[in-house]
Amino acid sequence: MSTASVPLPNWINYALLPLINLILAFLVSGLVVWIIGENPYDALVLMLQGALGRGEGIGFTLFYATNFIFTGLSVAVAYHAGLFNIGSEGQAYVGGLGAALVALSLDHYVPWYVTMPFAVAAAAVFGAAWAFIPAWLQAKRGSHIVITTIMFNFIGAALMVYLLVNVLIVPGKMAPETRTFLPGGQLPKLDWLMALFGLKLGPAPFNVSFLIALVMGAVVWVLIWRTKFGYEMRTLGISRSAAAYAGIPYVKIVVITMLISGGLAGMMALNPVMGASARLQVEFVGGAGFVGIAVSLMGRNHPVGIVLAAILFGILYQGGAELSFDMPNITRDMIVVIQGLVILFAGALEYMFRPAIVRIYQQLARS
Repeated sequence: MSTASVPLPNWINYALLPLINLILAFLVSGLVVWIIGENPYDALVLMLQGALGRGEGIGFTLFYATNFIFTGLSVAVAYHAGLFNIGSEGQAYVGGLGAALVALSLDHYVPWYVTMPFAVAAAAVFGAAWAFIPAWLQAKRGSHIVITTIMFNFIGAALMVYLLVNVLIVPGKMAPETRTFLPGGQLPKLDWLMALFGLKLGPAPFNVSFLIALVMGAVVWVLIWRTKFGYEMRTLGISRSAAAYAGIPYVKIVVITMLISGGLAGMMALNPVMGASARLQVEFVGGAGFVGIAVSLMGRNHPVGIVLAAILFGILYQGGAELSFDMPNITRDMIVVIQGLVILFAGALEYMFRPAIVRIYQQLARS
């Protein structure tokens, strides 16, 4: 029997294997840091202190993590149906348009808690709409979802630049961005949540969208593991022929799954657009759609794992920024290398140690 098909306890699949891969990634990263002449232990301490050592750092860490939770959930939903959605970047970009239009329309008239549900819905609808054509092409024409979603990332970026430069720009300003939203179009910071732990948030843009992301994680868990549609998704993801034999409609499942996936990606825009900058800007997504792929893989496509993996990448982003400031030899490019190593070992090489773990587990089980 292949080691890939040998069943292992959940604590090995979802905890031990990711932990081993993560430790190896940091060991290799430490070797790289040592080669350039810095102390790996000092670098690790500085990174953790910058990300978790004070309230402001924790706020920035959770701000970045919020983006990655949304895009990680987006990738995971599609993955369970056997689809590899590479388009979260573009879907989040277009979702930002939906959120911004709602904020621009309502911020003069209503408080933020009235604007928020409409903005959430608009971001989800716009993101889902951007995923619809790739979904339809996959379901009805057999076009590979990876190719079409990548193409739609570029189309979405070009569309948003056009709209910001020619339609939504504030007259007389050079910056391609909308006007700043009034308080009625902004998501408030979670100062009170940090205060519960005796921490001060400071200028960190940690906001209500983090709570929305956690709610969406719970919704995704219920959808995938507690509903008939989720069962049909997972069946299709395991075997298309078995799904067809069971009468599961392929076109319906593919299209609806991609709409849900695109909607989750679109909701990511709430965090930077309404929570951080309070306006729609060029390139606000900042690669979070692609990081979401690594977050989903590292979190084993489970909402709990995705939240934990998103926080880890938030630590890498915030701690890496502090590290590059305190250790000039470790440039921003070096931080990208470290992030890439984590992605490599946690994603592409996630089953590298599985054969050895299986053998050890089988020997212990026999004894």
